[in-house]
Amino acid sequence: MLGTARQIYVDTRKKHDLVFNLYVMRPLAAAVVAVSAKTPITPNQLTLLNLFVFLVAGALLIAMPTLAGGVVAIAVLELSYCLDCADGMLARFKKIASKAGHLFDFFTDELKAVLLVSVLSVRLFRTGGFGIDGSVWAPGDSRFLLAGIAGTVIVASAISLTNFVRRPELSGREATVEAHYETVEEVKAKSLVGRFAQLVTALLRFLNHYPSHIWVFALVGRFDVLFWMYVANNFMYLGRGWLGILLRFGRRSE
Repeated sequence: MLGTARQIYVDTRKKHDLVFNLYVMRPLAAAVVAVSAKTPITPNQLTLLNLFVFLVAGALLIAMPTLAGGVVAIAVLELSYCLDCADGMLARFKKIASKAGHLFDFFTDELKAVLLVSVLSVRLFRTGGFGIDGSVWAPGDSRFLLAGIAGTVIVASAISLTNFVRRPELSGREATVEAHYETVEEVKAKSLVGRFAQLVTALLRFLNHYPSHIWVFALVGRFDVLFWMYVANNFMYLGRGWLGILLRFGRRSE
Protein backbone atom coordinates (compact mmCIF):
# COMPACT_ATOMS: atom_id res chain seq x y z
CA MET A 1 0.00 0.00 0.00
CA LEU A 2 2.66 2.52 1.07
CA GLY A 3 4.91 1.47 -1.80
CA THR A 4 2.10 1.94 -4.30
CA ALA A 5 1.18 5.34 -2.84
CA ARG A 6 4.81 6.45 -3.04
CA GLN A 7 5.04 5.43 -6.70
CA ILE A 8 1.77 7.23 -7.47
CA TYR A 9 3.10 10.36 -5.78
CA VAL A 10 6.27 10.26 -7.90
CA ASP A 11 4.50 9.44 -11.16
CA THR A 12 1.78 12.12 -10.83
CA ARG A 13 3.83 15.08 -9.61
CA LYS A 14 3.30 18.50 -11.17
CA LYS A 15 6.04 20.76 -12.49
CA HIS A 16 5.19 23.84 -10.42
CA ASP A 17 3.46 23.03 -7.17
CA LEU A 18 3.01 24.71 -3.82
CA VAL A 19 5.05 23.56 -0.82
CA PHE A 20 1.87 22.58 1.06
CA ASN A 21 0.88 20.32 -1.81
CA LEU A 22 4.28 18.74 -2.24
CA TYR A 23 4.88 17.80 1.38
CA VAL A 24 1.40 17.51 2.90
CA MET A 25 -1.55 17.10 0.60
CA ARG A 26 -0.25 15.17 -2.38
CA PRO A 27 1.30 12.39 -0.24
CA LEU A 28 -2.11 12.00 1.44
CA ALA A 29 -3.90 12.17 -1.92
CA ALA A 30 -1.55 9.49 -3.27
CA ALA A 31 -2.89 7.12 -0.61
CA VAL A 32 -6.44 7.96 -1.70
CA VAL A 33 -5.50 7.24 -5.32
CA ALA A 34 -3.84 3.95 -4.34
CA VAL A 35 -7.18 2.80 -2.93
CA SER A 36 -9.53 4.35 -5.51
CA ALA A 37 -7.45 3.10 -8.46
CA LYS A 38 -8.55 -0.44 -7.56
CA THR A 39 -12.22 0.53 -7.80
CA PRO A 40 -14.48 1.68 -10.69
CA ILE A 41 -14.51 5.25 -9.31
CA THR A 42 -13.59 7.88 -11.90
CA PRO A 43 -11.66 11.15 -11.51
CA ASN A 44 -14.84 13.14 -12.27
CA GLN A 45 -16.67 11.27 -9.51
CA LEU A 46 -13.89 12.24 -7.10
CA THR A 47 -14.35 15.84 -8.24
CA LEU A 48 -18.05 15.68 -7.44
CA LEU A 49 -17.33 14.05 -4.09
CA ASN A 50 -14.83 16.77 -3.22
CA LEU A 51 -17.46 19.44 -4.00
CA PHE A 52 -20.02 17.68 -1.80
CA VAL A 53 -17.55 17.42 1.10
CA PHE A 54 -16.76 21.11 0.70
CA LEU A 55 -20.48 21.92 1.00
CA VAL A 56 -20.53 19.95 4.24
CA ALA A 57 -17.54 21.96 5.50
CA GLY A 58 -19.31 25.20 4.61
CA ALA A 59 -22.44 24.12 6.46
CA LEU A 60 -20.35 23.25 9.52
CA LEU A 61 -18.64 26.66 9.46
CA ILE A 62 -22.05 28.29 9.78
CA ALA A 63 -23.70 25.77 12.10
CA MET A 64 -20.77 25.50 14.54
CA PRO A 65 -19.59 29.07 15.31
CA THR A 66 -17.24 28.01 18.13
CA LEU A 67 -13.45 27.64 17.97
CA ALA A 68 -13.73 23.85 18.08
CA GLY A 69 -16.46 23.95 15.45
CA GLY A 70 -14.24 25.98 13.16
CA VAL A 71 -11.40 23.49 13.52
CA VAL A 72 -13.73 20.58 12.72
CA ALA A 73 -15.13 22.42 9.69
CA ILE A 74 -11.67 23.16 8.30
CA ALA A 75 -10.61 19.54 8.85
CA VAL A 76 -13.53 18.57 6.60
CA LEU A 77 -12.55 21.31 4.13
CA GLU A 78 -9.00 19.92 3.97
CA LEU A 79 -10.47 16.48 3.30
CA SER A 80 -12.30 18.07 0.38
CA TYR A 81 -9.02 19.52 -0.87
CA CYS A 82 -7.32 16.14 -0.53
CA LEU A 83 -9.96 14.70 -2.86
CA ASP A 84 -9.45 17.71 -5.14
CA CYS A 85 -5.79 16.75 -5.46
CA ALA A 86 -6.62 13.07 -5.84
CA ASP A 87 -8.94 13.46 -8.84
CA GLY A 88 -6.22 14.82 -11.11
CA MET A 89 -3.64 12.40 -9.73
CA LEU A 90 -5.98 9.49 -10.44
CA ALA A 91 -6.50 10.74 -14.00
CA ARG A 92 -2.77 11.05 -14.58
CA PHE A 93 -2.06 7.68 -12.93
CA LYS A 94 -4.60 5.91 -15.14
CA LYS A 95 -3.52 8.02 -18.13
CA ILE A 96 -7.06 9.23 -18.78
CA ALA A 97 -6.54 12.96 -18.13
CA SER A 98 -8.65 15.13 -20.43
CA LYS A 99 -9.33 18.79 -21.14
CA ALA A 100 -12.97 18.32 -20.17
CA GLY A 101 -11.98 16.80 -16.83
CA HIS A 102 -9.53 19.62 -16.14
CA LEU A 103 -12.13 22.26 -16.96
CA PHE A 104 -14.69 20.51 -14.76
CA ASP A 105 -12.19 20.47 -11.89
CA PHE A 106 -11.47 24.18 -12.36
CA PHE A 107 -15.21 24.89 -12.46
CA THR A 108 -15.72 23.25 -9.06
CA ASP A 109 -12.74 25.18 -7.68
CA GLU A 110 -14.45 28.39 -8.80
CA LEU A 111 -17.65 27.39 -7.04
CA LYS A 112 -15.76 26.65 -3.83
CA ALA A 113 -13.98 30.01 -3.87
CA VAL A 114 -17.31 31.86 -4.11
CA LEU A 115 -18.89 29.62 -1.48
CA LEU A 116 -15.99 30.17 0.91
CA VAL A 117 -16.41 33.95 0.94
CA SER A 118 -20.16 33.67 1.34
CA VAL A 119 -19.93 31.15 4.17
CA LEU A 120 -17.24 33.07 6.04
CA SER A 121 -19.30 36.25 6.00
CA VAL A 122 -22.30 34.43 7.49
CA ARG A 123 -20.09 32.85 10.15
CA LEU A 124 -18.67 36.27 11.05
CA PHE A 125 -22.20 37.62 11.21
CA ARG A 126 -22.86 35.00 13.88
CA THR A 127 -19.56 35.30 15.79
CA GLY A 128 -18.50 38.91 15.29
CA GLY A 129 -14.92 39.92 14.56
CA PHE A 130 -12.71 42.61 13.14
CA GLY A 131 -14.31 44.79 10.47
CA ILE A 132 -12.70 46.45 7.51
CA ASP A 133 -12.18 49.60 9.60
CA GLY A 134 -10.12 47.72 12.18
CA SER A 135 -12.76 47.95 14.89
CA VAL A 136 -14.59 44.98 16.37
CA TRP A 137 -17.99 44.38 14.82
CA ALA A 138 -20.38 42.65 17.20
CA PRO A 139 -22.26 39.43 16.44
CA GLY A 140 -25.33 40.20 14.35
CA ASP A 141 -23.71 43.22 12.67
CA SER A 142 -25.26 43.38 9.21
CA ARG A 143 -22.06 44.90 7.81
CA PHE A 144 -20.62 41.40 7.68
CA LEU A 145 -23.44 40.33 5.38
CA LEU A 146 -22.91 43.39 3.19
CA ALA A 147 -19.19 42.61 3.13
CA GLY A 148 -20.08 39.06 2.14
CA ILE A 149 -22.10 40.31 -0.82
CA ALA A 150 -19.26 42.61 -1.89
CA GLY A 151 -16.68 39.87 -1.38
CA THR A 152 -18.70 37.38 -3.38
CA VAL A 153 -18.98 39.87 -6.25
CA ILE A 154 -15.23 40.54 -6.12
CA VAL A 155 -14.24 36.86 -6.11
CA ALA A 156 -16.77 35.96 -8.81
CA SER A 157 -15.53 38.87 -10.94
CA ALA A 158 -11.92 37.77 -10.46
CA ILE A 159 -12.86 34.27 -11.59
CA SER A 160 -14.70 35.66 -14.61
CA LEU A 161 -11.65 37.76 -15.46
CA THR A 162 -9.42 34.70 -15.24
CA ASN A 163 -11.66 32.77 -17.60
CA PHE A 164 -11.68 35.71 -20.02
CA VAL A 165 -7.93 36.35 -20.21
CA ARG A 166 -7.20 32.63 -20.53
CA ARG A 167 -9.40 32.25 -23.57
CA PRO A 168 -7.28 30.85 -26.43
CA GLU A 169 -8.34 33.80 -28.61
CA LEU A 170 -6.63 36.16 -26.14
CA SER A 171 -3.84 34.11 -24.58
CA GLY A 172 -2.77 32.35 -27.76
CA ARG A 173 -2.63 29.04 -25.84
CA GLU A 174 -5.12 26.23 -26.17
CA ALA A 175 -6.60 24.67 -23.05
CA THR A 176 -4.54 21.73 -21.77
CA VAL A 177 -5.02 18.96 -19.24
CA GLU A 178 -2.58 20.75 -16.93
CA ALA A 179 -3.27 23.74 -14.71
CA HIS A 180 -2.70 27.06 -16.45
CA TYR A 181 0.35 27.98 -14.37
CA GLU A 182 2.04 24.71 -15.36
CA THR A 183 1.96 25.61 -19.03
CA VAL A 184 4.14 28.66 -18.40
CA GLU A 185 7.85 28.05 -18.08
CA GLU A 186 9.34 29.59 -14.96
CA VAL A 187 12.02 32.11 -15.90
CA LYS A 188 14.00 33.56 -13.02
CA ALA A 189 14.29 37.32 -13.23
CA LYS A 190 17.79 38.77 -13.29
CA SER A 191 17.07 42.31 -12.12
CA LEU A 192 16.35 43.23 -8.51
CA VAL A 193 12.97 44.65 -9.45
CA GLY A 194 12.07 41.52 -11.40
CA ARG A 195 13.03 39.25 -8.51
CA PHE A 196 10.97 41.35 -6.12
CA ALA A 197 7.99 41.17 -8.47
CA GLN A 198 8.30 37.38 -8.67
CA LEU A 199 8.52 37.18 -4.88
CA VAL A 200 5.37 39.28 -4.48
CA THR A 201 3.55 37.16 -7.08
CA ALA A 202 4.56 33.96 -5.27
CA LEU A 203 3.35 35.40 -1.96
CA LEU A 204 0.00 36.47 -3.40
CA ARG A 205 -0.44 33.07 -5.03
CA PHE A 206 0.21 31.43 -1.67
CA LEU A 207 -2.25 33.72 0.15
CA ASN A 208 -4.93 33.06 -2.46
CA HIS A 209 -4.45 29.30 -2.05
CA TYR A 210 -6.52 29.08 1.12
CA PRO A 211 -6.06 25.31 1.76
CA SER A 212 -2.37 26.02 2.45
CA HIS A 213 -3.07 28.22 5.46
CA ILE A 214 -6.76 28.26 6.38
CA TRP A 215 -6.12 25.74 9.17
CA VAL A 216 -3.90 28.31 10.92
CA PHE A 217 -6.76 30.81 11.04
CA ALA A 218 -9.05 28.06 12.33
CA LEU A 219 -6.68 27.14 15.15
CA VAL A 220 -6.39 30.76 16.34
CA GLY A 221 -10.04 31.56 15.68
CA ARG A 222 -9.37 34.43 13.28
CA PHE A 223 -11.58 33.78 10.29
CA ASP A 224 -12.16 37.52 10.14
CA VAL A 225 -8.52 38.11 9.18
CA LEU A 226 -8.73 35.36 6.56
CA PHE A 227 -11.92 36.82 5.10
CA TRP A 228 -10.54 40.34 4.63
CA MET A 229 -7.18 39.06 3.35
CA TYR A 230 -8.80 36.76 0.80
CA VAL A 231 -11.16 39.44 -0.48
CA ALA A 232 -8.36 42.04 -0.63
CA ASN A 233 -6.10 39.65 -2.54
CA ASN A 234 -8.80 39.01 -5.14
CA PHE A 235 -9.55 42.73 -5.32
CA MET A 236 -5.90 43.49 -6.13
CA TYR A 237 -5.87 40.74 -8.74
CA LEU A 238 -9.04 42.16 -10.25
CA GLY A 239 -7.55 45.66 -10.37
CA ARG A 240 -4.35 44.46 -12.02
CA GLY A 241 -6.35 42.44 -14.55
CA TRP A 242 -8.59 45.35 -15.45
CA LEU A 243 -5.55 47.57 -15.90
CA GLY A 244 -4.26 45.12 -18.49
CA ILE A 245 -7.67 45.02 -20.19
CA LEU A 246 -7.86 48.82 -20.34
CA LEU A 247 -4.36 49.04 -21.79
CA ARG A 248 -5.20 46.43 -24.42
CA PHE A 249 -8.75 47.33 -25.37
CA GLY A 250 -8.94 50.98 -24.35
CA ARG A 251 -6.56 52.22 -27.03
CA ARG A 252 -7.79 53.74 -30.25
CA SER A 253 -7.95 51.27 -33.09
CA GLU A 254 -5.40 51.96 -35.73
